[in-house]
Amino acid sequence: MDTKLADARNFLDINGLNSIRQQSKETDEVSKKAALKEAAQQFEAIFMQMLLKSMRQAEDVLAADSPFNSQTTKFYRDMHDQQLAVNMSANGTLGLAELIERQLGGGDDTFTPSSVLRTDTAPIAANPSSYNEKFAEQFIQGSSRDRQINTSEVQPESLLKRTPEFNTPKDFVTALSEPAKMAESQLGVPFQVVIAQAALETGWGQKVIQKNDGNSSNNLFNIKADHRWTGEKIHKNTLEYENGAMVKKNEPFRAYESIKDSVKDYVSFLSNGTRYQEALSQPSNVEHFLQEIQKAGYATDPNYAEKIQGTLKTVTRLLSD
Repeated sequence: MDTKLADARNFLDINGLNSIRQQSKETDEVSKKAALKEAAQQFEAIFMQMLLKSMRQAEDVLAADSPFNSQTTKFYRDMHDQQLAVNMSANGTLGLAELIERQLGGGDDTFTPSSVLRTDTAPIAANPSSYNEKFAEQFIQGSSRDRQINTSEVQPESLLKRTPEFNTPKDFVTALSEPAKMAESQLGVPFQVVIAQAALETGWGQKVIQKNDGNSSNNLFNIKADHRWTGEKIHKNTLEYENGAMVKKNEPFRAYESIKDSVKDYVSFLSNGTRYQEALSQPSNVEHFLQEIQKAGYATDPNYAEKIQGTLKTVTRLLSD
């Protein structure tokens, strides 16, 4: 391979990318095909970077209070991820580059016209190959600087029924602010505390329990489905503390139609019966409330109240931004 094209595999080398453009203008077919292949791999690398970035964002949520979660660490981590994406693309890890190359190159029996890809007469999910090729076509159209890919245009319906997306802790706090204020009006517990508890239980919305069909349970407080619950339930594995050790269990959890319903049931769960009445005797006293719900057995984690208070600091900061 041309050394200049090989240089394009270093994400820091802008001249290498320019070499692809120059070689694509050559008259011989071998050079053109080599340039097309390298360009397709670069597009795949961009997509890989997007996937890695999304994964890192989820990781950042869990490491928000870590002393190692610094801007310097993120800078070098992102450099590593970008180069990793380029290297993985060069090895054909994802397979998207081959689809792009075939779609753009044409000229053989494997080429699928765009008119066929865009047909609405059959579900995309019925033909995974057509689905992948259509995604590749949409990915390479337009300028990457001014067009974002809308993957919902090509995803099967079943893939769209996922947990509501909270891309950042700020998104989670914003979505829960109004329902949490409703809880505050009924319980007297500061709405920031309600959000903080939900954030701890679900990892800022990243780990909401899902049903078997991929739909969200919308259970933001991980309330179990005991004998009092008559609605839908989902059985999931969970880790709980017993005698100071972590024990794996399979437990039933409640499912709701919306996050608003989840908050309403949270209010009812705490209000009904005598179990949490001591906690609700001083609802505006955050430390008292959290310590008492821990004592009452809301969670088996011996540091549950302390962890919510730590999360509360982040919630308060996000609300003030």
